[in-house]
Amino acid sequence: MRWLETMDWLMLATGCTGGMTIIFGLRHLYRKLFGPPSIQVCFSPNGGCTDIIVREVKKARRHILIQAYSFSSKPIAEALKAAKLRGVQVEILLDRSNEQEAYSDLPFFQEQGLSPLVDAQHAIAHNKIMLIDHSTLLTGSFNFTHQAEAENAENLLVLKGHPDLFDAYHKNFMAHKAHCQAPQHKAQVHAFHGHQKAA
Repeated sequence: MRWLETMDWLMLATGCTGGMTIIFGLRHLYRKLFGPPSIQVCFSPNGGCTDIIVREVKKARRHILIQAYSFSSKPIAEALKAAKLRGVQVEILLDRSNEQEAYSDLPFFQEQGLSPLVDAQHAIAHNKIMLIDHSTLLTGSFNFTHQAEAENAENLLVLKGHPDLFDAYHKNFMAHKAHCQAPQHKAQVHAFHGHQKAA
């Protein structure tokens, strides 16, 4: 009788241990794939925000979703081009001012087959967001421009391992994408901006 009670306790303990082992294993796998939750902040001018963005874009393996008010950063644009070439899905939503802005990377993205869309639904589509691989969220006042890096007072947040926050931004991205449109005209790539027109 006592032997049976001991076995019952042993089985119960083993079951709990097994359950805890599974939970520990799942947590370990999640942290290995996505890393522990983290927040990094960067300030401009000359705070290295552009370098941080390029670094995160280079890490992307599946997809990069972008909302931008102004986009004229050669290093970031080139990093997105390279991401597309290695098979990453890149989606870009821009404010309609990029259709007239002489320094915008809109024509460069068109030439590289990135198919940017224009959000003309609002007075200003003022978001500055990147969503990378269902795990990394970049946001803040920092425009993806040389001026934001070198001259403006801006901030950039890099958040990892915050799935609820990521999902909220992803839902917002999809809502805006639903009313976006193709650019109304195809501008010329400006050689003085440093981009070469694709052959």
